[in-house]
Amino acid sequence: MTDLYPAADQAELLRRAATAHTAASQDVETFLRRLPEVPDPADITEYANLLAREEQTRAERQAAADAAGLELPSVGTEQ
Repeated sequence: MTDLYPAADQAELLRRAATAHTAASQDVETFLRRLPEVPDPADITEYANLLAREEQTRAERQAAADAAGLELPSVGTEQ
């Protein structure tokens, strides 16, 4: 089977995925900085949505890293 992207394209996809994950993480931080002392239901909903987006972009970043050959062994497994 032929790779759909040359190695350089995999690296670019990984950089873009990392950029998207960074932006999602920064959005969580921005939200937490403006969060009132007593969150209301809308705040909780917004937080849940931000976390879901951050987790999705993290998963996409990890998939791009794996595709670029940066697979890491599982942490905490006995050898």
